[in-house]
Amino acid sequence: MTDDDVLAEFRAADALLDGHFVLSSGKHSPAYLQCARVLMDPARADRLCAALADRLRAAHGEGAFDLCISPAMGGVVVGYEMGRQLGLPSIFAERVEGAFAFRRGFEVPAGARCLMVEDVVTTGLSSRECIEAIRGAGGDAVAATCLVDRSGGAADVGVPLTALVSLTVPVYDAAEIPAELAALPAVKPGSRGLRA
Repeated sequence: MTDDDVLAEFRAADALLDGHFVLSSGKHSPAYLQCARVLMDPARADRLCAALADRLRAAHGEGAFDLCISPAMGGVVVGYEMGRQLGLPSIFAERVEGAFAFRRGFEVPAGARCLMVEDVVTTGLSSRECIEAIRGAGGDAVAATCLVDRSGGAADVGVPLTALVSLTVPVYDAAEIPAELAALPAVKPGSRGLRA
């Protein structure tokens, strides 16, 4: 699957948005990729995650992982689907008092080779926090994967990151927003709020 094929899937799902968006990192951007809309179609989720699973096998080999772990909320569906594609169990970490933790009876077996699965990586902060939780629970976070790396490969998550598509999408600190972007109403479409 080429980058154009991946972006065509996002466009077909009305999930590649233009405007003024406040990302979960707090940074501002003129573009937003709404993975939840892409993943709501099981056939589309299957196609995208099958292609990503092939990339992971090529990068790490067959049987490189024991467990898929994703950060809630955005990573839950893609984490489940990657687990299905790779034939692995899939669990998620969720924020408890601001830090990722494992609840709902989820456990990370000591030494388990864990694949951290995200929908979108921008700065890599949530990914690093999830990886820290994996290690804190006794797992070995050996690699990370995501549908979209919107940092163009610049984000450092602390382990090798395999993305289905890598884009360079501008992001700005609140104090550095260009005038043309600042003129648009800011929308926070992610799971941490609706309006900035």
